[in-house]
Amino acid sequence: MIKYSLLFIAIALTTVSCKDAVVEKPKNLIERSKMVDIIYDLSILEAARTQTAGVQNYPKSTEFIKNKYKIDSLTFAKSSQYYASDIKEYKKMYNEVKERLAAERVKLNGGAPIKENP
Repeated sequence: MIKYSLLFIAIALTTVSCKDAVVEKPKNLIERSKMVDIIYDLSILEAARTQTAGVQNYPKSTEFIKNKYKIDSLTFAKSSQYYASDIKEYKKMYNEVKERLAAERVKLNGGAPIKENP
């Protein structure tokens, strides 16, 4: 999950930093709340893949996005690039995802707080 997030942020930052102009808003921009939902779902999917080595029952990320959100990978990529052009806002989006993941962990743990590993 963290590996996927860091890779995604690195690609987005590289793309943004190589341009002189600000990234233009795409015609079919994914709304912010839906983008947060997509990032959340992709984090869960990536975590499931890393925890079940050798199991091939999980959909590919592109197929998952296409089927659940009815968008194609190009729309997702352009929207990601647009949101990543404002790194402060992009970080807020990822913090929302992080908070949702933490809340889900507590819920799955029967409401008991989760002790973080140092």
